[in-house]
Amino acid sequence: MADLFADQPPVNVPLAERLRPRSLDDIVGQAHLLGAGKPLRLAFSAGKLHSMILWGPPGVGKTTLARLMADAFDAHFIALSAVFSGVKDIREAVQKAEVERGRGCHTILFVDEVHRFNKAQQDAFLPYVEQGLLTFIGATTENPSFEVNAALLSRAAVYVLQPLSEADLAVLLTRACAAADAALVFEPAAGDRLVGLADGDGRRLIGLVEQLVTAAHTAGVNPVTADFVGEALSRNLRRFDKGGDAFYDQISALHKSVRGSDPDAALYWLCRMLDGGADPRYIGRRLVRMASEDIGLADPRALEMTLQACAAFERLGSPEGELALAQAAVFLACAAKSNAVYTAFKAVRRFIAEDGSRPVPMHLRNAPTQLMKTLGHGDGYRYAHDEAGGYAAGERYLPDDVPTQAWYQPTDRGMEARIREKLARLRAMDTAAGDRD
Repeated sequence: MADLFADQPPVNVPLAERLRPRSLDDIVGQAHLLGAGKPLRLAFSAGKLHSMILWGPPGVGKTTLARLMADAFDAHFIALSAVFSGVKDIREAVQKAEVERGRGCHTILFVDEVHRFNKAQQDAFLPYVEQGLLTFIGATTENPSFEVNAALLSRAAVYVLQPLSEADLAVLLTRACAAADAALVFEPAAGDRLVGLADGDGRRLIGLVEQLVTAAHTAGVNPVTADFVGEALSRNLRRFDKGGDAFYDQISALHKSVRGSDPDAALYWLCRMLDGGADPRYIGRRLVRMASEDIGLADPRALEMTLQACAAFERLGSPEGELALAQAAVFLACAAKSNAVYTAFKAVRRFIAEDGSRPVPMHLRNAPTQLMKTLGHGDGYRYAHDEAGGYAAGERYLPDDVPTQAWYQPTDRGMEARIREKLARLRAMDTAAGDRD
């Protein structure tokens, strides 16, 4: 691996610039794209430059990758920010690319936050991508399926970058601390605290280290403790951090408020988490879990509505999409509650973990060939649709030597009350037919 700190810029250069990777091997994270035999590693090795969209959260290396590509392919690099640029800037970039082509140099046009460009702006450089005048690399934190024109999307490979893992951030933290002040010692708990605060964002981690080094020198503190991290960065801390107790306490409070059918408390904790900087997608995933764990078949609409809320957030982003999550949270809190499916699922998983691998009963086995039929597969199977009421009373579907079970116990709440009545009626029919158990 290349020496990250060889030929470093002067110390007065911002830490992020001093730590900027000089080669692929310097990049922390994204092993699924940059590891041996992985897509971007192969593209670099093969020398095949192509248009692409780098989709991922902030601080995971999108801009760095684009710059390294320009270096690797000896291309002229033009960077635009969709937040500040317009069609005029795109035209100027095209003119520069034409000049560079006259010099025998290819151009990479990097557009940061490409999802901020409207359709007309995206259309403006599409012809030049098609002509091969320039290679387009777009970076976005939003789903390109919704934010990038279909025509441009079809001409660019999409690579999904992941948040940096705790292990990745730990590596970056070691590098950042050494580059900032090799004499300053960070206690393990302090490092863990910083990694949690970074929340998968490498750029944020480097910024926190830079602030902390200044604070430690000013206060004459060495080694740096977790308590000092909290004190020194108090003005920059979120209301919680990903690795801290407060984060899990608040998501627990949201879950318990939903389970306890208190929509006001559910909204309170949801807004507290959003205000503290929680990823709305994470909250959405937890709401989906609540819909299955605490409501289940008492109101099957809960899962459907929560999934729709997550999809709405992906389409709208923040802050508009957060309202859909709030709507789902209120619905979940007000819905009938049941953990019957959750309880049954855990019970069956436990039974299977402790039990052996029992064979499928012959009458339930598939019989697509004559040989299988000759061996008795499917013999005696009763087709429920041909039975009275569409139910084969007395038929068994568990392994032969597993007694009839009642893992799923529907409640008398919501839709499960009707399910409970139906199952009781079917079990009575089984008894009348002479259950084979």
